[in-house]
Amino acid sequence: MTVRRLSVVLAVVATAVGITASSVLGAPARAQATTVKVTAFDLGFKLSTKRAKAGKVTFKVTNTGQLMHDFSIAGKKTPLRRHGKSATLTVTLKKGKNAYKCTVAGHAAGGMKGTFSGT
Repeated sequence: MTVRRLSVVLAVVATAVGITASSVLGAPARAQATTVKVTAFDLGFKLSTKRAKAGKVTFKVTNTGQLMHDFSIAGKKTPLRRHGKSATLTVTLKKGKNAYKCTVAGHAAGGMKGTFSGT
């Protein structure tokens, strides 16, 4: 193989590799969905995290208390759940503070409320 032919082959390979690398490296990253585990207990919530990137966030809520509870955030809420039952709620969070609570009468006043930060 001549030097000239070898140069052409190497240039073609380098161009092909460059196109592949740029198409892979230049591809936008997919937004990763955030899932927050929420444990509802009698007159309290425990969240696996209290902040996530603003946008779509899924809350998996499990009631470990003896009373029925729900979980409300960003204008949406889960159905009431009995002890041991779960519900999933996906909402679009705004940046900043997002209030959450149990909507059963007296539960938020008893401590079933808080804020979740959209970053």
